[in-house]
Amino acid sequence: MDTTSFKTYSAKPSDIEKNWVLIDAEDQPLGRLSSVVASILRGKNKPTFTPHMDTGDNVIVINAEKVKLSGKKMTDKTYFRHTFYPGGEKFTTAEEALEKDPTFLVTNAVKGMLPKNKLASKLATNLRVYAGPVHPHTAQEPEIIEL
Repeated sequence: MDTTSFKTYSAKPSDIEKNWVLIDAEDQPLGRLSSVVASILRGKNKPTFTPHMDTGDNVIVINAEKVKLSGKKMTDKTYFRHTFYPGGEKFTTAEEALEKDPTFLVTNAVKGMLPKNKLASKLATNLRVYAGPVHPHTAQEPEIIEL
């Protein structure tokens, strides 16, 4: 078989088409929702996917405050941060984090599923998370995706 006729496709910046996608997080498990959102942000759902390029869509997540965690994760799951001072470890439960900032759980979970490189920060700017059902992106006419 002659393999010289096969070429690996690599998207150019002029080839990339960005769409807007709306996802409702109400009663969705956090991990399953986040993996779908991260995949769309990367562009893995498109045939033009190129690993080193931002080929993904802009994603709007609404009702982030109504996302579900299974079992006792709401009280047992902890988020860690450090103040960079000695003894400055801070732990927050998922319940406290949801109370303080309803968008934190979804944003943090999606960012954790993106690649750990310079592209991740660029991809993260294409994510918009809102606590309630209202969002200011109606002019972009987002396509609604059911999970």
